[in-house]
Amino acid sequence: MKIYRYPEKNTWADLVKRPVFEREEISGLITEIFEAVKNNGDKAIVDFNKKFDKAITPQIAVSEMEMENAENEISEALKKAIKQAKENITKFHASQIPETEKIETVKGVICWRENRAVEKVGIYIPGGTAPLFSTVLMLAVPAQLAGCREIILCTPPDRNGNVNPAILFTAKLCGITKIFKTGGAQAIAAMALGTESIPQVYKIFGPGNQFVVAAKEYAQQYGVAIDMPAGPSEVLVIADSKAVPEFCAADLLSQAEHGSDSQVVFITTDFKIFNETIEAVEKQIRKLPRNEMARQALDHSLFIMVDSIEEALEFSNSYAPEHLILALEDFEKYIPMIRNAGSVFLGNYSCESAGDYASGTNHTLPTNAYAKNYSGVSLDSFVKKITFQHLSKEGLKNIGKTIEIMAEAEGLIAHKNAVSIRLK
Repeated sequence: MKIYRYPEKNTWADLVKRPVFEREEISGLITEIFEAVKNNGDKAIVDFNKKFDKAITPQIAVSEMEMENAENEISEALKKAIKQAKENITKFHASQIPETEKIETVKGVICWRENRAVEKVGIYIPGGTAPLFSTVLMLAVPAQLAGCREIILCTPPDRNGNVNPAILFTAKLCGITKIFKTGGAQAIAAMALGTESIPQVYKIFGPGNQFVVAAKEYAQQYGVAIDMPAGPSEVLVIADSKAVPEFCAADLLSQAEHGSDSQVVFITTDFKIFNETIEAVEKQIRKLPRNEMARQALDHSLFIMVDSIEEALEFSNSYAPEHLILALEDFEKYIPMIRNAGSVFLGNYSCESAGDYASGTNHTLPTNAYAKNYSGVSLDSFVKKITFQHLSKEGLKNIGKTIEIMAEAEGLIAHKNAVSIRLK
């Protein structure tokens, strides 16, 4: 870990930079994968499964029998937990369904906006070292609520060509029936281009490593939209003298264990909390099954002392974290100061894991400082907003002259005539 005590503000620009990967090498590989999928379809997917995941998958579509068997392969306790999480996520996202409000901007001119679902969406679920069945809930639930007609799910198979049963159970619970055994950049290419088995979609959702992120960005060249350029996970914790070091350490490690490319940042105004949190991290990491991965993440993570909570929040807004935890006694006071963050967790008991799994908010969030200009996934991510307007004869009379004058000033006489011919 990198320790900084009262860093000067002129050094912050360097501190907020994320670990950099060799993009040119990745870009070349992504182009090759897209070309192979474009030219060879399912065969390319089968070949890539073998090459990247060491998986033999003569059949890339998950069968009904595999879906049914998955339910018997996970515990009743896990099923119950998934169902409760789904209930909370559904409740939170259903609250985002808007009521249509018609506005009369001037007498006889009525305007309004309605939602229309993105008809075909693809969701990518990581399945390697951590099969993220929770992400199925985070993406499938709002997609269903939005009314998406076709939901495609891609996830990498294991070496036996099987998909994690918890992913299959959750998908079935959410009503997803089109599931395909493919991961990484090739899964993104398949959903962007379509193959004999995998339908082409209009928008792709889901987190992943740097290859998945690069593939999603590349997919936009084919007219496919993406949720956001979400990459390796990250968390920033701000703590005061009332914070609990063991809690802070646990939150930092919960992100560090995602992968060696994850990043965690700890900022505090209290010297005692600073030292005790570092000690707690060292103590807790020894007991983690994924401790080697977490240690690699900690190598490029930051532990920072500052003079005030206001200064900590200023740094946080510059960093724009995916997850922001305010381990503060008087957190309400500081909420208005937060400008850039994917999702915020308030107080000592609001662990980031709650948002990852079951509180109800979405865990698919902007990383790598994209919280400055992107929101996390919500119901809005799965819909388009279409505006409508109706002008009565009286309405056109009321704004006709305004339109004519503006159109003529822009030299667009046909625009003016479209009004004039009606007024006459």
